[in-house]
Amino acid sequence: MSQQLIKVPPTKNTLLRLKRQVTFLEAGHDLLERKRDLLTRLVYERIGQYRRLRQQVETMLEHAYRCLSVAQMRMGGRSIHQAALGVEPALSISIVPRRSLGIEYPAVRAERIQLKPLGLLGTDISFDTTREMLAEATVLLAQLGEVEIALHRLMEEQRKAQKLVNALKYNIIPRYERTIRFIQSSLEEEERNALFQVKLLRERAETG
Repeated sequence: MSQQLIKVPPTKNTLLRLKRQVTFLEAGHDLLERKRDLLTRLVYERIGQYRRLRQQVETMLEHAYRCLSVAQMRMGGRSIHQAALGVEPALSISIVPRRSLGIEYPAVRAERIQLKPLGLLGTDISFDTTREMLAEATVLLAQLGEVEIALHRLMEEQRKAQKLVNALKYNIIPRYERTIRFIQSSLEEEERNALFQVKLLRERAETG
């Protein structure tokens, strides 16, 4: 039992101080529970968003590589490589930090740049179609990367909040409460002993 108590002197001042601290810890526990619940809701929202984007990316990449296979059959790998050397960027990407509930993660913004067709330079139309599809897939991949990193950090923060909630609920607050009861019991025992001693002194004074 002594190992489960806080090592403090069993005095009235200590009792008052521990009661104030328990009130503070209970308020912190309530705040952490609300934060944990909010993080849990955000995690489930991000999971749904992640699954939708992942499905879109897989579908888009499947179509893009199928079109690339057609272009390779029609043009040959060497021609595709030479044509790709003169291709201008298809995307403009910016990455800035973003915060949510104190959690920082990168916000990725990918914008399409209008592609200039290369069909007139001896390439097949399937080459331009492949470029369009890969550009669209890259936009989705940028969004997917942002969601995946945010999801990972939200889950990590949610686990931390859950650990703190459990520690407060099952360990720290109960330990304070046991100590408070112990001190109250000790003070009450001291008070009873004092009253008993006063009673004995009065009885002796009366008989003497």
